[in-house]
Amino acid sequence: MEEIVVGTKPHSPKKKPKNKRLTWETIKEQKQLIFMSVPLLAYIITFSYVPVWGWTMAFQDYKPARSFSDQTWVGFKHFKFLFTDDNFLRVLRNTLGMSIINLILGFVTAIILALLLNEIKKVLWKRTVQTISYLPHFLSWIIVTGIVATSLASDGIINDILMKLHLIDQPILWLTEGKYFWGVVAASHVWKEVGWNTIIYLAAIASIDPALYEASDIDGANRYQKMWNITLPGIKPTIVILLIMSIGHILEAGFEVQYLLGNGLVVDWSETIDIFVLKYGIAQGNYSLATAGGIFKSVVSITMLLFANWTAKRLGEERLL
Repeated sequence: MEEIVVGTKPHSPKKKPKNKRLTWETIKEQKQLIFMSVPLLAYIITFSYVPVWGWTMAFQDYKPARSFSDQTWVGFKHFKFLFTDDNFLRVLRNTLGMSIINLILGFVTAIILALLLNEIKKVLWKRTVQTISYLPHFLSWIIVTGIVATSLASDGIINDILMKLHLIDQPILWLTEGKYFWGVVAASHVWKEVGWNTIIYLAAIASIDPALYEASDIDGANRYQKMWNITLPGIKPTIVILLIMSIGHILEAGFEVQYLLGNGLVVDWSETIDIFVLKYGIAQGNYSLATAGGIFKSVVSITMLLFANWTAKRLGEERLL
């Protein structure tokens, strides 16, 4: 008679843990993808990392005719000059001022336009408005600044409209007074890029679940309540990511529009870091000073990008890194 043992379970063999795939095996399985990425990797290394070697010029009194070993090393001499030069501090103020204004207006106008376009029900009218708002993006800054200068002339359309509305008594010379220059640059950027900037927001809005809008209709929500409680929260991650990327370019106020619209009367308000580098660095053969200005912009951009990403992480928002 067999003995029955109570309270025991039949022995089951232990499952062997799956061995992790070796790196070499993974490489062989994905070799097609690796081969496809080689040209892109070579492009990035050639044009993004190899030129970083040129940063050594910022720490030298660089002379083009001399070899690398014959250059005179001066340490942080050119950086000290930047931060003690009144002209550089002035262009830094201009760059930050115009960049912040462009950032705020660019975000606000693009989001508002995307919300309004989303509320248009007639497809033909919606596409017409989109097309009209996109077109200025494809114009070069040469053409845009020509249009702006003509419109803001003493006999231009802007002064004509303001005088007919009795808002001003005589024409205003917009491009000869520094106090108007930042506003002119910001308006030019908005007019040129607002339609193009709405594309990403419209794509984000299209990904929102339509059931949310149907439920809000049942609850009796109007259009403005839907915008505030459904659409804006739905595109919030996209807004945060784009904001982080834009903060990383806080010193990229522009070059073309300031250079083309600027003149001797508004030079104290129109010069940016890029124009400073061109005017006092490259044009005068002081390549070390020009490189130091470029390094300063890069370091500030990376620092602001990391800070914005860290702040988003602490606030529980979407992050870029």
